[in-house]
Amino acid sequence: MDVAISRDGTRIAYDRRGSGPALILVDGALGHRAFNPHGAALAGLLQDAFTVYTYDRRGRGDSGDTAPYAVEREIEDLEALIRDAGGRAHLFGMSSGAVLALDAAAHGLAVEALALYEPPFIVDGSRPPLPPDYAVRVGALAAEGRRAEAVEYFMTAALGLPAELLGGMREDPSFARMEKVAHTLAYDAAVIGGTMSGVPLPPHRWASVTAPVLVADGGKSEHTFADGADALAAVLRDVRRATLDGQTHDVDPEVLAPVLRDFFAH
Repeated sequence: MDVAISRDGTRIAYDRRGSGPALILVDGALGHRAFNPHGAALAGLLQDAFTVYTYDRRGRGDSGDTAPYAVEREIEDLEALIRDAGGRAHLFGMSSGAVLALDAAAHGLAVEALALYEPPFIVDGSRPPLPPDYAVRVGALAAEGRRAEAVEYFMTAALGLPAELLGGMREDPSFARMEKVAHTLAYDAAVIGGTMSGVPLPPHRWASVTAPVLVADGGKSEHTFADGADALAAVLRDVRRATLDGQTHDVDPEVLAPVLRDFFAH
């Protein structure tokens, strides 16, 4: 494990493997190095062509968590990682991590290119939007020590899972690991902002992004993801749009890796 020091002094833990151009993988909600086997597998598949960085976003795993939280601090965390990576990097963002990666590029970080898989935008009526008080409520549940309830609220309100599935999920060992980082669900809500509200994306939020961007979704995912990916592609300058046949939000690294390899090679 290595550590990058963010601008506010927060320690950001990361692993590095392989050789070649730097590629930083940005996790979505609840994900971190000890709780993302797909991320580790993807890094292993790409390490022959890239120096791949997997890291714990602040508040997760071995990284610190300096209060108060702000999205700008997470962007500064990526800035520190890019600095440790040699000053420039490719970014791959998964789900809400895709939005964070895009915001980092919009803030002027030295990003060569970005690949984004299923940013969780809700831009129409294809599924219910996030409740207006979602961010406040999920943060309050975690702050009150009701971490399991915070995770369940995320799963039903944000992921759209039926409530009847939650009982069985609580029995899975992975649920306890999600509870440990439940406070960071409010962080992801801040990153997402109003992009899950069922309205069009803000046309200027990423207007300053000049790096090439790949926006991908899975062919077997809910249609909401395709609608969001199309909406994002429509507001970016240099964009490639792709759909991975047979894939869902839980994308197979064996399918994803060659797509990323091809995109970042050009």
